[in-house]
Amino acid sequence: MNIRQFFLIGMIACIISSCTTEESMNSLIADRLAKSAEQYRLMAESLLSQPGKLPRSFENDQLITSNSAWWCSGFMPGTLWYLYEYTNDAKLLEYAKTYTDRIEKEQYNKGTHDLGFMIYCSYGNGLRLTDNKDYIPIMMTGAESLATRYNPLIGCIQSWGTNAKWQFPVIIDNMMNLEFLFWASKQSGDPKFREICISHADKTIQNHYRPDFSSFHVVSYDTITGLPEKKNTHQGYSDESAWARGQAWGLYGYVMAYRETKMQRYLDQACKIAGFLLNHPNLPADKIPYWDFNAPNIPEAKRDASAGAIIASALIELSQYAEKEAADQYIRVAETQLRTLSSPEYFAGTGTNGHFILKHSTGHLPGNSEVDVPLTYADYYYIEALLRYKNRILKSS
Repeated sequence: MNIRQFFLIGMIACIISSCTTEESMNSLIADRLAKSAEQYRLMAESLLSQPGKLPRSFENDQLITSNSAWWCSGFMPGTLWYLYEYTNDAKLLEYAKTYTDRIEKEQYNKGTHDLGFMIYCSYGNGLRLTDNKDYIPIMMTGAESLATRYNPLIGCIQSWGTNAKWQFPVIIDNMMNLEFLFWASKQSGDPKFREICISHADKTIQNHYRPDFSSFHVVSYDTITGLPEKKNTHQGYSDESAWARGQAWGLYGYVMAYRETKMQRYLDQACKIAGFLLNHPNLPADKIPYWDFNAPNIPEAKRDASAGAIIASALIELSQYAEKEAADQYIRVAETQLRTLSSPEYFAGTGTNGHFILKHSTGHLPGNSEVDVPLTYADYYYIEALLRYKNRILKSS
């Protein structure tokens, strides 16, 4: 072989390698979405004969279900909507409508801050994909219900009820439910919903975030002064630790807040949160976080696939707004997370895992609740992240 042939073969090998890498991500996404669609068809079929029931988790070889009042009730129908969007499968459309209908009465629920998760992930995706105008009054009623939890003195939406420990608890998760109210303001033309969102997001930057841009889980406010009275991390290792899913909620929430307002402070906050997460010494090489970044038994600590999926989805969107160097890093990390979550370690075989897609999520480890199990919100944000990568990264490359 002469030197010219050697370089020619090498050039061809590089081209093939480059194409294979690109096709590999295409192929991986197509394969996992197809398998996820089959898994959720089985999930939907398994509960058709149980009116009002929705999947929650799978433990000890038993499917754990909930009614519509559980905070996660909107994620399974939301995942069905996403999978219908990808497959255009009529049966998935039928199931998405069926399970969305099971949540209808929650529009009147004024006792939860999670109506965004419950109604926007289900009815919101349904409206986006079918333009079913019957969904609009249900969603608007739900938004009005959520808005009743806003306290103008404090400037936030109350998360949990007043109890012996907290006067007015606000949790970082609540950033996610603002997307529902942003929609309501655009739909109705009423600025009050948007104003609530901006106030809540600003107060959360002010009071939830530490100098390193990690977040407390819970900030409780004094109902007389409107000032913070306590700062805790209820579902994390300690009050000062960085509970992984809480950090994920905050990242996603501020990316969304920037999308809805184009206010630079929200983009800055999202980038700073991303910097904390991606540069943390306890973030594993496969980029799926431990349940808490400060868990005492790292590297044996439990992982949280749900946090990984939420972060991946947020990073993909954030890459569309950030400077190129940061955007490239966000895409690389998100791709690593999707590859990890799509591996046999996390991605369940069809017909296994109670028909959930992902394994190894952690709900509330200190409470010994939903530890190392599948969870509906992990599936939802994993599918969302796959679709975002496919539609935003692969199409633009």
